[in-house]
Amino acid sequence: MATDDLDTRTRELDRAHVFHSWSAQALIDPFPIAGGSGTTVWDHAGTRLLDFSSQLVNVNIGHQHPAVVDAITAQAELLTTIAPSTANLARGEAAKRIVDLAPDGFSKVFFTNGGADANENAIRMARLHTGRDKVLSRYRSYHGNTGAAIAATGDWRRIPNEYARGHVHFFGPYLYRSEFWATTPEEECERALHHLRRVIEAEGPATIAAILLESIPGTAGIMVPPPGYLAGVRRLADEYGILLILDEVMSGFGRTGRWFAFEGHDVVPDLITFAKGVNSGYVPIGGVIISDAIAATFDERVFPGGLTYSGHPLAAASIVGALDAMQDEGIVENARRIGEDVLGPGLRALAERHPVIGEVRGEGVFWALELVADPVTREPVAPAVIGALKKDLMARGLLPFAADNRIHVVPPCVVTDDEVRRALDIYDAAFAAL
Repeated sequence: MATDDLDTRTRELDRAHVFHSWSAQALIDPFPIAGGSGTTVWDHAGTRLLDFSSQLVNVNIGHQHPAVVDAITAQAELLTTIAPSTANLARGEAAKRIVDLAPDGFSKVFFTNGGADANENAIRMARLHTGRDKVLSRYRSYHGNTGAAIAATGDWRRIPNEYARGHVHFFGPYLYRSEFWATTPEEECERALHHLRRVIEAEGPATIAAILLESIPGTAGIMVPPPGYLAGVRRLADEYGILLILDEVMSGFGRTGRWFAFEGHDVVPDLITFAKGVNSGYVPIGGVIISDAIAATFDERVFPGGLTYSGHPLAAASIVGALDAMQDEGIVENARRIGEDVLGPGLRALAERHPVIGEVRGEGVFWALELVADPVTREPVAPAVIGALKKDLMARGLLPFAADNRIHVVPPCVVTDDEVRRALDIYDAAFAAL
């Protein structure tokens, strides 16, 4: 079949039979991706795009990294699947590599199928460990699309899905659109923490099992917390006997130039959830890294949760291959250097040239450009502007990540200086065309 025919066939099958998430089905026309390598993807006809979305901000190690592909292939030839009640070397090796990267006091990993059920099970563990029910999480957040995870989410996707009990939301720090009339990061931090304290007091501290936070809210806008905020949340949690769950599903495993985003904020949580970057999504997997104190709760008490594919050997092998390669090749260090030396400065230079960019936020290879119709009032640009910009970026050879009035700049952690400069030129031209 000719290459153009393959793209046509891909589109026809997709539109006829695939039901897409978060979409009005008749209004979408997905780009057909036939292959990828490193930071680039292409369709069957050979149209090549720099992938500055990392798909859903998960392909940290890049597309088709040979170490991960080889690990999956070798495991497939050995053993493709087992029950979670058995022991398996690939699963054990994957768990060991993960806890070796975690803070002291974490020895166990509960594997899930992805990030949503990682948060689901972390909430379950917190409730069982504390004997309390409520979970506090922030507006402007996303924690997944299962029962408790979507109820914990703070954005619009929660509202038609609120079937789980015991969820309370609060406002976190977001200085550019401060809910607290703050003008400095210090004011924003202090007032956001005061607000959280008041929510805890008003809800009744003895009813609250956990505070669930993305270390850096991702889909909600890549809002790096001001200095002292996460540490302040930790102090509040300790004061009231509340557990702290940090969601590292999007921000973990190199995305911020650190193995975990919280490492830059003087905080250690009680539970850490992960997925995406741990194996760059090559095979679905996620999990909860469990502090020893919480794990001990279930030494003699049955943990009432499980998944058929928990610690699936193909996924576990992909974790081993990915984390070993990331360490051997300095991929996390590359993400940090790229953010500090090339991508961050380049994006700030774009903002100086284009008033439509109201704010630049991020670190590592985890950045957001917030777009405004008026830089004084900070009125967000209309959805049509984002749609046109996304279309133009793709026409110029870049696959973007767009959310609300933002363009998220989130290439794989293996991105090179030259690829970043090429992408910056594409962004520059597209913003000029607006």
